[in-house]
Amino acid sequence: MANARALDKRRKSIRNIKKITRTMELIATARFKKAMDRASAATDYTQRITAVVSDLAQAGLEVSHPLLEARETNDTCTVLALSANRGLCGGYNGNVIRAALGRREEMQKDFNAVRTEVVGKRGNSGFRFRGIQVDESFVDDQGVSWIEDDPEFVTIDKIADRYLREFAAGELDRLDVTYTKFISSSRQEAIVETLLPLGELEGADATVDEGAANQDVSLYEFLPDAKSILDEVVPTSFKVKLFKCFLDAAVSEHISRMVAMKNATENANDMIKDLSRTYNRARQSQITGEIMEVIGGVEALEG
Repeated sequence: MANARALDKRRKSIRNIKKITRTMELIATARFKKAMDRASAATDYTQRITAVVSDLAQAGLEVSHPLLEARETNDTCTVLALSANRGLCGGYNGNVIRAALGRREEMQKDFNAVRTEVVGKRGNSGFRFRGIQVDESFVDDQGVSWIEDDPEFVTIDKIADRYLREFAAGELDRLDVTYTKFISSSRQEAIVETLLPLGELEGADATVDEGAANQDVSLYEFLPDAKSILDEVVPTSFKVKLFKCFLDAAVSEHISRMVAMKNATENANDMIKDLSRTYNRARQSQITGEIMEVIGGVEALEG
């Protein structure tokens, strides 16, 4: 049987680890609630701005914009993977990396050049471990991503502007974003979404008057004109969609870490219980052995 002192030392170390995992669980829970509120607000805004374009289309107006039209050329494609800066979040980073690798291999068959861009320290190291050159990693001098766990729109707006400039100049024909979509508290899924070209803006609950739509009467008055409005709405829609991807990734990361740390804490409790039982048996056996030695010594002296 194992030494009682060694078992007690191991039990104390597991208790210390349990304190760490429990603390990380509480921190992830607090961050998850905050990130979820931001993601919910962004979802409402995305649906509303998409509904505006849908209303225009159903009202009989021609909705046309370069960002909505598919490219005839297949020169350059960019695969953007959104991972985390830290681990201890289950299979979160691994699922994103595998999804990005699959889409990257698929795009290499159709495009002349496929760029790989990664957000997050874990994704960056994961691609390099597999010997894949990362064209853009969004990291600072210390190798840590400068996009925080709770991204701000100002930061994402700069990235979106670069993609829009490249797409308008013909330097980019397609943008695929790999991230973990938040579906519910119990379900998050690593998906790949094509953001450029935008294609048809769908997914909004349009509330247009059917009678007005049949009569080709618009519910909106445009100043100065409809084209100038679309020139603002469509790029903004792309920026909001990209920002929503970052927010979903942040929410999914926090809840993945919360679940992983909760499971780790529960496993630590189970290990402590098992070690306590083993320690008690070892201690009991040790005490019994010492008593037997004392009795044997007394009998030896009497004899």
